[in-house]
Amino acid sequence: MDIPLSRFQCLSFEQIKNSCKFPFLHSNFRRLHEISLISRKSKIPLFQISCSYVEQGLKPRPVPKPSRIEVDEEKVNVDKPRIGGNSSGLAGQIEKLVVYKRYKEALELFEILEIEGDHDLGSSTYDALVDACISLRSIRGVKRVFSFMINSGFEPDQYLRNRMLLMHVKCKMMIDARYLFDEMPERNLVSWNTIIGGLVDSGDYIEAFRLFLTAWEEYSDLGVGCRSFATMIRAAAGLERISPGRQLHSITVKMGIAGDVFLSSALIDMYSKCGNIDDAQCVFDLMPTKTTVGWNSIIAGYALHGYSEEALAIYYEMLDSGVKMDHFTFSIIIRVCTRLGSLEHAKQAHAGLVRNGFGLDMVANTALVDFYSKWGRIEDARNVFEKMPHKNVISWNALIAGYGSHGLGIEAVRLFHRMTYEGVMPNHVTFLAVLSACSYSNLQDYGWEIFESMSRDHKVKPRAMHYACMIELLGREGHLDEAFALISDCPFKPTVNMWAALLTACRFNKNLVLGKLAAERIYGMEPEKLSNYIVLLNVYNSLGKSEEAASIFNTLRKKGLRMLPACTWIEIKKQSYVFHSGDKSYAQTKEIYENLDKLMLEITKHGYALENNTLLPDVDKQEGRLQLYHSEKLAISFGLLNTQDSTPLHLVQSHRICNDCHNAVKLIAMVTNCEIVLRDASRFHRFQDGKCSCGDYW
Repeated sequence: MDIPLSRFQCLSFEQIKNSCKFPFLHSNFRRLHEISLISRKSKIPLFQISCSYVEQGLKPRPVPKPSRIEVDEEKVNVDKPRIGGNSSGLAGQIEKLVVYKRYKEALELFEILEIEGDHDLGSSTYDALVDACISLRSIRGVKRVFSFMINSGFEPDQYLRNRMLLMHVKCKMMIDARYLFDEMPERNLVSWNTIIGGLVDSGDYIEAFRLFLTAWEEYSDLGVGCRSFATMIRAAAGLERISPGRQLHSITVKMGIAGDVFLSSALIDMYSKCGNIDDAQCVFDLMPTKTTVGWNSIIAGYALHGYSEEALAIYYEMLDSGVKMDHFTFSIIIRVCTRLGSLEHAKQAHAGLVRNGFGLDMVANTALVDFYSKWGRIEDARNVFEKMPHKNVISWNALIAGYGSHGLGIEAVRLFHRMTYEGVMPNHVTFLAVLSACSYSNLQDYGWEIFESMSRDHKVKPRAMHYACMIELLGREGHLDEAFALISDCPFKPTVNMWAALLTACRFNKNLVLGKLAAERIYGMEPEKLSNYIVLLNVYNSLGKSEEAASIFNTLRKKGLRMLPACTWIEIKKQSYVFHSGDKSYAQTKEIYENLDKLMLEITKHGYALENNTLLPDVDKQEGRLQLYHSEKLAISFGLLNTQDSTPLHLVQSHRICNDCHNAVKLIAMVTNCEIVLRDASRFHRFQDGKCSCGDYW
């Protein structure tokens, strides 16, 4: 009697080994070996399984033996292939090359066999070629190997059919994979798991559920195990629908497998993505053994919902628990630090990354580039970037965006051209980053050149976000008619972002007529979004149109729209502090206000005048002086009191910084000779020597 493969996944190696001492269970051992080879994800090492075959007197599927390969230091010598040689000799060399992970050479040698076209390959050679194609993610290799197999008339067994299916799935050739699956004369659980996993990975969650239910009916609950359920829970997470996720969770509890580490981690991820962090925490608390993956899942869940401080606290719990961290742990926590603006915690994570041997990891280092870029350390970001041995398009995008946000548009453009020169294909995010950089630095010529090259040279179709960048770029120079023409002539229906870019340009250039038109278009698409009204409100305020501003404010009250009070975070000596407008909750309240009053008096001597913003939502009209004590001003005063002279201050603002505070912070940075880095809801601001990196356009 054969036991379903998935049942092995909940057993220990010793349990399986002992059970296979009985002859009638030998077929189960062979099936375990098969799934281990196919999935490469078994909890039981393939080496142990192979050794146990010998102990039990069983004959495993043949594996190429590298007996004729000479290993000299790190170099492997393989006989030079000869065209015209026998197929078994070339096939053997292909297998040897794959054993030593020389996959590209193995596929090149396979092409020699193709040239001659009169060779019969065995299962072990096809198996080796599958490994090579999967490892290189070579679509071309997949097509050639599969075509050769069909044309040669080779009839694969179930094991090799599953391997071929896996090869297509791993190379994201899902149409071909589905055809292979549908044409299989027989399917086992490995076949079903492979195609379902491929559908989930490719985002076809509905079809994955349909096939899963079919497999469930065929194999019943005894045939579908931990990995199958973990895959489907990932599908529920992808759909962000908690109902099927809960049903799957209930079934696993009834089956007694809910404590499996893979299942638990998938459940944590599913509940987090479906907006139920409490249930995610409950699953984590019930895990019998908290693995690295489990810790990563719960930290990522809190980070996903903006609970950055809680995510940081759990990270330190993980550190205290002694569980080994991986590069994903550090990349997650660095992104948390990016949101918090926590430079000291990020530095500690950076040190831990290097200490644990992940100093060259691409994912974590890309997160570091992003962090340092966003928090005024562009030199550190560049240093991390240049030391990366491998860079993907995300790495390049992070640094290009960093240069743009620092007002270093020329450097961003140079980096973009270097990226294309080195053969990295830019994507739509790349163009968003470099066009934003051109906008921030007012580089119209470069901006137009890059915008026009998108579809012409790089086959990337401009999206609404790219048009919004160009509208903003035109708006900075006051070319509002051209900006409006760009909206009118775009090949698709203008989006809110495009009209919002025009409205911001109208605020900057004090163009009320075009601003009202843009606002009307925005209200028609997003009538309940508060920020859309605030921009027009500020346009009226800047032009002294008090009646029109009052009308907007009354509209907000009728709609019940109210902006939450703004708050600002600042980190001092690894401790985060949060301030609200008029905040008096700190022990140093008296000193904070006295210091701020002195600063305001000092900057008044340099031309500062309180801007009339009495209709802004976070200003209480009953307290005319409250605007002097906005959250960012209080946070800066607190920071100056508790740091040494000239120590840069790093702040995070929950809302877009108001005009009055922006003007004040520029002058405070000048009179105190202090660099102030602030990230608001709009963009990055670096205040230094009486200027801001945004060029007063945000």
